[in-house]
Amino acid sequence: MIEARFWSAVLGDPVTYADEDFVVVSANATTSGVAFQRAPRLPAPTWPEPGMPQQMHLDVMVDDLEAAGTAVLALGGRALGGDHVYADPAGHPFCLIKRPGWAPPVQGGPGQADAAKGQPDAGEGDGSD
Repeated sequence: MIEARFWSAVLGDPVTYADEDFVVVSANATTSGVAFQRAPRLPAPTWPEPGMPQQMHLDVMVDDLEAAGTAVLALGGRALGGDHVYADPAGHPFCLIKRPGWAPPVQGGPGQADAAKGQPDAGEGDGSD
């Protein structure tokens, strides 16, 4: 499913289960994650227009909003306007949010792979807080 591949790349987690109608993206096969069930006739949301409301909303924490936004667009997402608001390939809206200082650095996810190369591990004076 295109949707699962998109969210796997955005969240930086692998597809851990897939059959014809159901896919799970999670850190590993023994933890919870985001699951997708095929719904072929489900109309795409039109949010913020009222015709078809959003069916879910995720806030995805990232270290670099610009790099992550560029990566989301390259993965097939689209910008909806507003402050880092995007839609996935099926039209579900989501936001990219800046990692707050109290949270550990983001591993994986959109725009994170290149930024992490050559950087010290968390707690080794990476200055990301």
